[in-house]
Amino acid sequence: MSLQVGDKAPDFTLPDQSGTPVTLSAKLAEKVVVLYFYPKDNTRGCTAEACSFRDSYESFTDAGAEVIGVSSDSVESHEKFAGRHDLPFVLLSDKARTVRKQYGATTLGVVPGRITFVIDRDGVIRHAFSAMGSIGAHVDDALAVVKQLTA
Repeated sequence: MSLQVGDKAPDFTLPDQSGTPVTLSAKLAEKVVVLYFYPKDNTRGCTAEACSFRDSYESFTDAGAEVIGVSSDSVESHEKFAGRHDLPFVLLSDKARTVRKQYGATTLGVVPGRITFVIDRDGVIRHAFSAMGSIGAHVDDALAVVKQLTA
C-alpha cells in the first residue's frame, strides 16, 4: 500500500454502475468518503465485503459518510453485482486500474488488493486498512474512524 494516513488522496473521476462519472473531490465536498478497493465482483470474499458494507450503510450515512467501492470490473458487471445484492452505494469501474495504482491498492505489487481508505472532507487519508481476509474489520474499523471524524 503506497498511500498512508496523512497523505492527500489523489482525485479521480470514474464511471459508476450506471455509467455516470463520479469525481472524488465532488463527493468530498459533501461528506467523508469510505473508499474501498476490492478484487472482483461476485467472488466469495468480495460479495461478503460488499454485503457487509451494505448492512452497515445506514450507520455510515447517519455518521456523515459516503461508501464507494472500486474494482476493475466493467460498468455492466457492477450494475449486475449491485442489483443482485441490493447494494445502496456507488461502485466505480477502474478498468485500466489507474486509480488502483495511484492508491497502491495491490497485494505483492501485482494482485488487486482489498484495501479500505477513510478520506476526510479536506481530502486527507485518515485511515488505511489492507487485508485480503478480515472482511468485517474493513467495515468496523472504517465506521469507527468515520464516527471520530464527524463527532
